[in-house]
Amino acid sequence: MIGMTGASGAPYALCLMEELLRQGHEVHVTVTEAAWRVLKEEHGWNVERREEALRQALTVNSDLLHYHPIRDIGAPIASGSFPCDAMVVIPCSMGTLAKIAQGISSNLLERAADVMLKEGRPLIVVPRETPLNLIHLENMTKLARCGATVLPAMPAFYHGPRDLEDMVRFVAGKVLDQLNIPHRLYKRWEGSC
Repeated sequence: MIGMTGASGAPYALCLMEELLRQGHEVHVTVTEAAWRVLKEEHGWNVERREEALRQALTVNSDLLHYHPIRDIGAPIASGSFPCDAMVVIPCSMGTLAKIAQGISSNLLERAADVMLKEGRPLIVVPRETPLNLIHLENMTKLARCGATVLPAMPAFYHGPRDLEDMVRFVAGKVLDQLNIPHRLYKRWEGSC
């Protein structure tokens, strides 16, 4: 399950979903209102027909993509009885991170994240903010103590990225590593000579 928030960094989520779909995984996704604005402002998406926009962007195995509107609090992903291996909130705004850390479920994404924590299932949050203040750090610490994985969007350079896409693929690959899903999104460190 993927949750997208209004933090800048939509390419991370799109790359992750594309790889999951390419490998034949079912992907359930919910997108906050702020994330739709980011997709419109930063990527030029027409967000009038939201599900259609996602399917146009994610062309591989789009029949495995399940879109859930953010206000649909009765969606299957809002229940602990819904079978789900893991949830990734990518990119994760500090506002959403704070609400998840405090157990506030004011929309479907926050509720689904709360379900993951209460059911003891993997929850990965990918914060995309800098600099971080003490409130941000304390909320990340609280989530880590509750069992979530905090995986900041921090691309590395040891794999010799040639362009922005390589850096995006690195972060998406690190998420897949946490999910124990094999991939070839970036070249792994092989040690120095």
